[in-house]
Amino acid sequence: MRFKRGVSIQKGELDLIPLVNIIFLLFIFFIITSGFIFQPGLTVDLPRVVTSEIIPKESLEVVVAKNNTVYLNERPVTDEELISRFRIAAREGKPVLIKADRQGAFGSVVRILDLCRQEGVRGINVATTQEGRS
Repeated sequence: MRFKRGVSIQKGELDLIPLVNIIFLLFIFFIITSGFIFQPGLTVDLPRVVTSEIIPKESLEVVVAKNNTVYLNERPVTDEELISRFRIAAREGKPVLIKADRQGAFGSVVRILDLCRQEGVRGINVATTQEGRS
């Protein structure tokens, strides 16, 4: 193999400005689109207490909103639907967790507690937010 004399290898240069521009545009894109991702769900302002316990996640969650609407799995339900779900929960030995808004009527919570006891649910819990001790 014969090489020509006087030929030198030139070192190539990498232009970083287009790379930086693309990374900057991707960064802006992800910042803007992440602002449009909303978590669906109900906003419930739970009552605050000093003493509380952690409840296992596998319980049946019933939410009482501020306007006294009762939700099960984030959809409004009637008393008949609640009764049938409470029967299934009692049969499976599943506890029920009641999340009631602080501004809601206490009568709605008592009605749900009564329905739970009628159907034989053993574990009935009320969700709260723990308040710091002074």
